This record gives sequence, C-alpha cells and structure tokens, in this order.
Amino acid sequence: MLVLTRKVNESIIIGDDIEITVVEIKGDHVKLGITAPRNITVHRKEVYLAIQRENIVAARSDVDKLSEIGKIMDDKKDKGR
Repeated sequence: MLVLTRKVNESIIIGDDIEITVVEIKGDHVKLGITAPRNITVHRKEVYLAIQRENIVAARSDVDKLSEIGKIMDDKKDKGR
C-alpha cells in the first residue's frame, strides 16, 4: 500500500485521468473530491462491497431458477414417453 501525506487542497493523480483532492479535514474525518471520467465508477468501499454481494446473490438466484426450469423440462420429457 502506498501511503501519502496531503494537506487541504492538495491532490494525488491516479493514472492519467483520476485526481483525488483533499477538500476538508475536520478532526478524524477527511473529505475528498474525486475527478474521474464518467465511465469509471467511484463508490465508497462499503457500497462497493454491498453491490458485489448483491451481484453474487443475483447470480446464484439465476442458477437456481435455471435448475428449476431444467427439472420441469425433464419432467415433461419423462411424461411424454
């Protein structure tokens, strides 16, 4: 992990087109401003992790539904014989 020290109104650059600026420091809170292209999503980590969890649940749900459909189709084939 790279650790940098910045003051208010100082920035860091990531790649060629992402800039993170320290906007305000109050006690143990730091307010950051992030400038990035629109095609790059920016989330707080806890939001990102929640999105990832939801995506996993949704993917599992689709697999379960496909399995159910497969069983129904197999049942119909067996009854047709």
